[in-house]
Amino acid sequence: MDPISQGVVGAVISGASQPQKHTKIALLSGAFAGMSADIDVLISSSADPLLFLEYHRQFTHSLAFIPFGAAICTVLIAMFTSPRISRTRLYLCCLLGFASHGLLDACTTYGTQLFWPFSSERVAWNIISIVDPLFTLPLCALTWIAYRQKNPRWLHAALIWIAIYLSFGIMQHHRANNIGEQLAFDRQHHPVRLESKPGFANLLVWKTVYEWQGYFYVDAVRAGLSEKVYPGSKAAKVNVQRHFPSLRSNQQQTIDIERFRRFSNDYLAWQPAHADRIIDVRYSMLPNEINPLWHIRVDRENPDQHVEFITNRQGNTKTLQRLWSLITGKAVAN
Repeated sequence: MDPISQGVVGAVISGASQPQKHTKIALLSGAFAGMSADIDVLISSSADPLLFLEYHRQFTHSLAFIPFGAAICTVLIAMFTSPRISRTRLYLCCLLGFASHGLLDACTTYGTQLFWPFSSERVAWNIISIVDPLFTLPLCALTWIAYRQKNPRWLHAALIWIAIYLSFGIMQHHRANNIGEQLAFDRQHHPVRLESKPGFANLLVWKTVYEWQGYFYVDAVRAGLSEKVYPGSKAAKVNVQRHFPSLRSNQQQTIDIERFRRFSNDYLAWQPAHADRIIDVRYSMLPNEINPLWHIRVDRENPDQHVEFITNRQGNTKTLQRLWSLITGKAVAN
């Protein structure tokens, strides 16, 4: 999730584990440790645009790295501050804060290599958006009160809020899957696979993506008191031999396509209007559209060079208005 969410969840879990006299240092150390795993964003290469995709949410987010990450955080805090707490307690605070990071990220849709180095599988439970103010802001308020009053009871309330919200996400994910399966059935489709992901910053509107006969079908579903479907569109699943016949298996562009395929869990789509573009069909600002947040551009004239990685995360006012219409259950204007 976003750094604020990671920090506040780390603070809550760490602070709730300590007696009242250690509340402040537990909150601060937990917040620091809770954000530290994202240091992997610094791993990048100007020569290889896909390198950061392979390392983000990899070893620093794995369960195996938690004791080492916590130890590094403990040493850094002890070096630059003089906490009135035993090193054992400080390490425990950092351990809980650091452990929360990968697990919280696994609750989102992006995918986290929790079991590295034993497995490169990206775990994504798809029960909360990467950014969700309804989850984060109450936690920030409760944590601030606990810090000011040095009272961990507010942190216990925050833990309850975390449990309630994530449980609601599990329930909504199940509902969205059911709606998506029924939608495919109504179309007389038999999906090879189907995924549901929460829309941006909410748990009401979900994006469903399923694969059937060489195409990905994208729709939005609203799982409120009543259920509503916002039909989307479809895009062809990438077939390198058909869509990029000039590429050879040993050329860098083909190798990069396969790297992007692993990152995207094989949800790669191709559109005739953008013949040099391969998109990750799972992500878009509007859940019923195929307008990717990121994609790669293939250069057929230079097959031995790396592909270009392009992001498109700027949501304009019209897009946000349409998203709000989806959330509130209104008709969506084109």
